[in-house]
Amino acid sequence: MLSLSVAQRLELKARAHALNPVILIGNAGLSEAVLAETAAALKSHELIKVRVMGDDRTVRGAIMEQICEQLDAAPVQQIGKMLVIYKPNLDATMPIKKAPRRDKKPLTKKQLANR
Repeated sequence: MLSLSVAQRLELKARAHALNPVILIGNAGLSEAVLAETAAALKSHELIKVRVMGDDRTVRGAIMEQICEQLDAAPVQQIGKMLVIYKPNLDATMPIKKAPRRDKKPLTKKQLANR
């Protein structure tokens, strides 16, 4: 399983925000056919969203771990029933940019109150 730094994960989360789920996993769970389709989607897209229809949170986490271990991918994010997974394509890798750093200006009282 790949590991990502915090900055890389933040960049991938931002990039995945506009994506639609490519893979749908039903109540039958993760099968070999779904795993093969996930591998093909990761090869062509690098970053994908997977929707898991099950209601059990621990099962969704186990599915994400199983996908990442078997396909040598990196887990990016899990929000509700949506999983975001990344596997770099060695043929045409999109570079992961660092998030821009904020200026060191102190926040105003109004900005602090809005937090």
